[in-house]
Amino acid sequence: MALTDKQYEQLKDEIKNCTKPLFFFHDDPDGLCSFLLLYRFVKEGKGICIKSSPKVDISFVRKVDEYQPDKIFILDLALVNQDFLDAVKVPVIWIDHHEPLERDKVKYFNPRIKDPTDNIPVSYMCYRIVEQDLWISICGIVGDWFMSPLSAEFSKKYPNLLPANIKKPDKALFATRLGELIKIFSFILKGKTEEVMKCVKILTRIDSPYEILEGTTPQGNYILKRAKKIGESYEELLKDAIKSVKKDKLIFYVYTGKEYSFTKEISNELLFKYPNKVILVCREKNGEMKCSLRSGKKLILPPILEKALHDIDGYGGGHEHACGVCVKNEDFNQFLENFKALI
Repeated sequence: MALTDKQYEQLKDEIKNCTKPLFFFHDDPDGLCSFLLLYRFVKEGKGICIKSSPKVDISFVRKVDEYQPDKIFILDLALVNQDFLDAVKVPVIWIDHHEPLERDKVKYFNPRIKDPTDNIPVSYMCYRIVEQDLWISICGIVGDWFMSPLSAEFSKKYPNLLPANIKKPDKALFATRLGELIKIFSFILKGKTEEVMKCVKILTRIDSPYEILEGTTPQGNYILKRAKKIGESYEELLKDAIKSVKKDKLIFYVYTGKEYSFTKEISNELLFKYPNKVILVCREKNGEMKCSLRSGKKLILPPILEKALHDIDGYGGGHEHACGVCVKNEDFNQFLENFKALI
């Protein structure tokens, strides 16, 4: 599963042999936990959470110039532009599990190069590199809708967080205390970058999941309180989304404004509640519809999405049953019509 032993050894060597690493990571539990695993191992460096879209482009060269790292790690980000790789003058290590791309001037680790069906989360690969902080890795893995061989080990250590009889990721996410913790990880990534990174910094120093779930330390309690506040907005939107469910195959829900984006979280929970539906949750902002797509096992989304976006001012992609899409407002009705016809 995932990478070879030789590749894990190579990655461990890369992280051990740096003194000032810069980490770019995706703003979801898998990306966050991947960063935490590597940072807590090397105990050096700086993290940058990529919040606008899951890509690293030429605009991030400024961050590299400011920090002057000796090595760059890119974690759980689907797209890295060649112009960024051409511009930076230090080694770049990219660990990902989205559709493989061809790039120069980068050490690229993606299990799907060898096996297109191997969608193991990046947080699993990072755990295999560092072999510590099991609870953090499980938050990232299950948060990405995946159950790995590590789950049994975690259940032995934390049976009240993930009972051993829970074998499916959706059940783990929405019917266990582990799921509560993953939701906290997801919520603290919402909002202004400085507030997000304050929580991330606190997470680099927390030793136990109970510090957060039960607020047993000042640091854990800070994380818990912030997540609860953001969670109130989420619950309000989720209730509204459930009201929009009809007999159609597609659950289509749109919301506007709002301080935080919850498209990923709402679409995931709707899929858990309605596993035979196709989910399209959209947030209208700045003249665009930013959406999360989800489907059950019988429907593969990327080829459908590609056809639905033909001659449309928009873009999208992702995994077999979970995709992101962004479409200009003026083209959205046509996209929606295309998509409905295709499913």
